[in-house]
Amino acid sequence: MTREEVFKHLKDNKKIITEEKKAAIKFCDPVVYQIVPKNEKGEAVKSIDIAPGVELSTIMVKAVINTTNIIDSHSDCHIPNIWKKSLQEKQDFYLLQEHQMKFDKIITDKVKAFTESMTWKELGAKYEGTTEALIFDCEIDEDRNEYMFEQYLKGWVRNHSVGMRYVKIYLCINSEEKYYAEEKAYWDKYYPMVANKQVADDQGYFWAVTEAKVVEGSAVPIGSNTVTPTLSASPKDIEAEDITSNEPPKGTQKSKINIYSFT
Repeated sequence: MTREEVFKHLKDNKKIITEEKKAAIKFCDPVVYQIVPKNEKGEAVKSIDIAPGVELSTIMVKAVINTTNIIDSHSDCHIPNIWKKSLQEKQDFYLLQEHQMKFDKIITDKVKAFTESMTWKELGAKYEGTTEALIFDCEIDEDRNEYMFEQYLKGWVRNHSVGMRYVKIYLCINSEEKYYAEEKAYWDKYYPMVANKQVADDQGYFWAVTEAKVVEGSAVPIGSNTVTPTLSASPKDIEAEDITSNEPPKGTQKSKINIYSFT
């Protein structure tokens, strides 16, 4: 299918496609790369060791569930303030394992959700400028989901994804033909906000999502938007002397528990 045929299909079926998007809950789907979390200096996340014998049953995790201004694998670009109304109306959220709304896949329901302006560099991405990150501050108990508790402890959760419902969405098409005048106006309005402009240029179109409802946040192996790292994981109420960067004597050494952050 040529670019012109794609544009015509999208334009002719815009109402149906838009309604289908609004009727479904959007989850992540597979993509072919993954961003390793780094700090503003380009350094990988740091880790420290917990002293031998210290038992952890609860950790505090700060996770980026979504970022705006980037075209994801659904060809969607979330626009800043997309979550404003939803977060004002709802504050009880689950952090799930891979979007599975099942009792044994709940990581925690002790979640504080908010948005924060961050630079792409702070999130380990090479784009210029800033993004609005949807962040979950979570208290994770080992006995709620032991498997995912361990994944966060080891620093293995590098991507997250938002389960969402579309509310306001606009088709943006880069064409000078009069038939696409409305879609070109949206392109001109939202294209300057796109961080990964090469994706928009290659496709010639994208969907600008200006309002959506947060359903849940999930830990996933690779998200449709991969700039969604774990920002930090730290023990809850642990004494400073229980944290050490030294190796314990041989014979007493236990498996390392990696508690990490960008700071």
